[in-house]
Amino acid sequence: MNSISVRALLVRGMLAGLAAGVLALVVAYLLGEPHVDSAIAFEEAHSPHDHGGGEDPVSRTMQSTAGLATGILVYGVALGGIASLVFCVALGRIGRFGPRATAALVSLGALVAVYLVPFLKYPANPPSVGDPDTIGKRTALYFLMIALSVLLAVAAVILGKRLAPRLGNWNATVAAGAAFVVAVGLAYAFLPSVNELPDDFPAGLLWKFRLSALAMQLLLWTGFGLVFGHFAERLLAPRAGAPGEKARTAAPAS
Repeated sequence: MNSISVRALLVRGMLAGLAAGVLALVVAYLLGEPHVDSAIAFEEAHSPHDHGGGEDPVSRTMQSTAGLATGILVYGVALGGIASLVFCVALGRIGRFGPRATAALVSLGALVAVYLVPFLKYPANPPSVGDPDTIGKRTALYFLMIALSVLLAVAAVILGKRLAPRLGNWNATVAAGAAFVVAVGLAYAFLPSVNELPDDFPAGLLWKFRLSALAMQLLLWTGFGLVFGHFAERLLAPRAGAPGEKARTAAPAS
């Protein structure tokens, strides 16, 4: 794949990430923000400190609108660009899949490795949950889990490719997947757990908040896979009989 194609795919990946970010933004605003407001209300009602001594530098209205939109859209564009580069590496190297199927597999792999595996170990919590003094430790553990998950996913793909000539594609895929699950389980066992949930925090609110966070990521990566797969298909496999193809075919005759 030449540099022009990689550049074009990078641009299309960022655009697809932007489009997927818009979809995720709708879910985050409609499903997630009401639960965030409820969690903040719970925190204010149960905090022993006086909240009237000062104002937040950024209002809650700004956080839930412009701040939320900026964060999710920038996140979508950045991940879309990274995923498009992964697509460039994966295309033709993980099987005989076309651009759409490869985009779907990259999106699924990213959803599992970048979000789902870390989420099961360190699930998302509302803003009122957690000790402010441990936020640095919790953030470091979460990003460490992401790094381990991605490295283990890459190792599983390499293992599957190595085993395929001897076991066949299906058996090699099952073996690599099982090895990935075992390695992730060991990481879960050895990494420290974090449980700072207040005893009286509403379980229903926590469950709904985590479901909304999961739904946002599902829609983000599903939307990216569909949109980017369409872009990549049009770029790398133009339809036969397109005007450009007809012009190139007619050129020698003239």
